[in-house]
Amino acid sequence: MQTHSNHAPAISIGMPVFNCSGTIAQAISSILDQTLEDWELLIIDDGSTDNTLEIASSFHDPRIFVTKGERNERLPTRLNECISKARGIFFARMDADDIAYPGRLECQLQYLQSHPEVDLVGGWVVVFRNDGKVLGARRSSLTHERIWAHSWKGILMPHSTWMGKIEWFRKYPYHTVAASEDQELLFRTYDKSRFANVPLIVLGYRENSLSLRYLLHQRRHVCKNLVKNAIQRHRFTSAAMCILGETVKGLAETVAICTGLNHQMLRRRAVPIHADEERAWRSVWEKVSLTSERHRYENVFSR
Repeated sequence: MQTHSNHAPAISIGMPVFNCSGTIAQAISSILDQTLEDWELLIIDDGSTDNTLEIASSFHDPRIFVTKGERNERLPTRLNECISKARGIFFARMDADDIAYPGRLECQLQYLQSHPEVDLVGGWVVVFRNDGKVLGARRSSLTHERIWAHSWKGILMPHSTWMGKIEWFRKYPYHTVAASEDQELLFRTYDKSRFANVPLIVLGYRENSLSLRYLLHQRRHVCKNLVKNAIQRHRFTSAAMCILGETVKGLAETVAICTGLNHQMLRRRAVPIHADEERAWRSVWEKVSLTSERHRYENVFSR
């Protein structure tokens, strides 16, 4: 494990990982390709049983810090550990199966520096399969008010695009027993915080297939958070709309998966992507794939 230098970076990136040996090299490579270089990447292995830890440790960059977890503690616990270790002024999220665009950290940092009233900023994503094929994009509302306007549908701020003030994350840690920990945190803090999204695609979000068990589990917990919040604020119509909306979505996903229409459902979960956005994604995908493959071969031959 590397030791910290005296320099405190602008951004600490928290990336808990678990059994993601097939994707982690691309995720790390996308961070190494960032236009902004003043960062540290905190990788905590959550008790992986494959060679995820070995791959993460094979990247010899002084800004990357890898910690081995002896057992599986799950994402919220590991995120809180990353936050406690972070030395940056800002904290960013990254998942080991996603790919950051080269300008992601720079544009979000500039946004937060020019909007000091904002505590947490997300961004738009392009949704892709394991082979790099684009399924579409997800574009979110930009301001706190617009993000919250249709909260009964959930708050659309993709978790792996988050960047915010480190003191905000320390003031509002993740609930370690919560499913849909990102939605729970947003609903718990929205009236005490300011959220925003940058109007740019900042991340490639990997979504290769749908798991019915996972989706229904997530639907149930998202609905629980939404209904709890609506009832606390005496918004009973919103609570009813939430239950109806999540039920309809769950039924549609069940039908799609049970009838083999996974990819059609995946496409419906995203909006069409523009031609220039697809070209930009192809450039990101090809560069990250080349970088990760080069690293793999260099690592093999160096043994």
